[in-house]
Amino acid sequence: MPLPSVTRSPFGTLPDGTPVDRWTLDAGTGVRAEVLDRGGILHRLDVPDPDGRRTSVVLGHDTLAGYTADTAYLGALIGRYANRIAHGRFDLDGRTHRVPATDRGHALHGGPDGFHRRRWHATAQPGRDSAALRLDLHSPHGDMGFPGALHVTARYTLDRHGTLRLDWTARTDRPTPVNLTQHAYFNLSGAGGRGVLDHRLAVDADAYLPVDPAAIPLGAPAPTAGTPFDLHAPHPLGERLAHPHPQLRRAGGYDHCFVLTAPPAPGALRRAARLHDPASRRRMEVWTTEPGLQVYTGNALAGDPHPRHGGLCLETQHFPDSPNRPDYPDTVLRPGTPRRSTTEFRFPHLAAPPGEQR
Repeated sequence: MPLPSVTRSPFGTLPDGTPVDRWTLDAGTGVRAEVLDRGGILHRLDVPDPDGRRTSVVLGHDTLAGYTADTAYLGALIGRYANRIAHGRFDLDGRTHRVPATDRGHALHGGPDGFHRRRWHATAQPGRDSAALRLDLHSPHGDMGFPGALHVTARYTLDRHGTLRLDWTARTDRPTPVNLTQHAYFNLSGAGGRGVLDHRLAVDADAYLPVDPAAIPLGAPAPTAGTPFDLHAPHPLGERLAHPHPQLRRAGGYDHCFVLTAPPAPGALRRAARLHDPASRRRMEVWTTEPGLQVYTGNALAGDPHPRHGGLCLETQHFPDSPNRPDYPDTVLRPGTPRRSTTEFRFPHLAAPPGEQR
């Protein structure tokens, strides 16, 4: 059996002449991930089905030009602040800060020149039991209006079991809000296949954050019980999206942060979600140390090249608009205390006995 490996190849050149490389992490057991050092984009994630047929289970673009024109954040690392900050404004330690408001009058995903558009410094870290890629980025004080110089490390690790792990570390020289996430759109039937409405989704959450028409949280978490947001048991996405609940009608599907059940210990991984495609029999689990999971059903995808509901985002993160919500988990990072976070994407069908794969 081949050892895990990391290889590098050219992917394209940005308009300013900057080269972009593709880094391929191969588990040696059938799973392979391709990551671009521009945006830290998860370009492909090839996963076999129970019969060994391999295809990419994340949406992407064929060319670098596709990513530079992309407005859907396909596969990208997001920062400094994933999700939304109301009106692009927050107060921190007695001072008001303003960041670009690009989404219906609110800040989204770190601004128009967020981490998804940066070239990260990449370092291959191969090993006997896993293949890893370390990505480093320095964000100077005042970047997109955020205070403090911030250094972020994102480490993708693919192990021999086929688990893709993402470890974040962030450090700052002065207080600043930080909320980091991975913005892959999953489609377990294959990136070029049908949409995800037949996928069955379960989320380990007793509450979620209702939002206003601009996707800003209305306030305190609401119980999922008795609503289409109760996903403790798996449900087909199409069935749930057809529900007349006003929150689903308002967003055109799910675009909501679920409040995850508490971990067994501070900083411990716990399961956040399960996804199953009955047609391909692929299964995925998301495990994380984060308190929230933004579930987004690709409501704004418009068919260029991926159709509406062509993929599902399961974004592990803190809550939206937390800098303006003292009752939400704190997102302020301060000097001397690194912020660490871990998320794993596991594929249990790869290890299941044949009789349990349907």
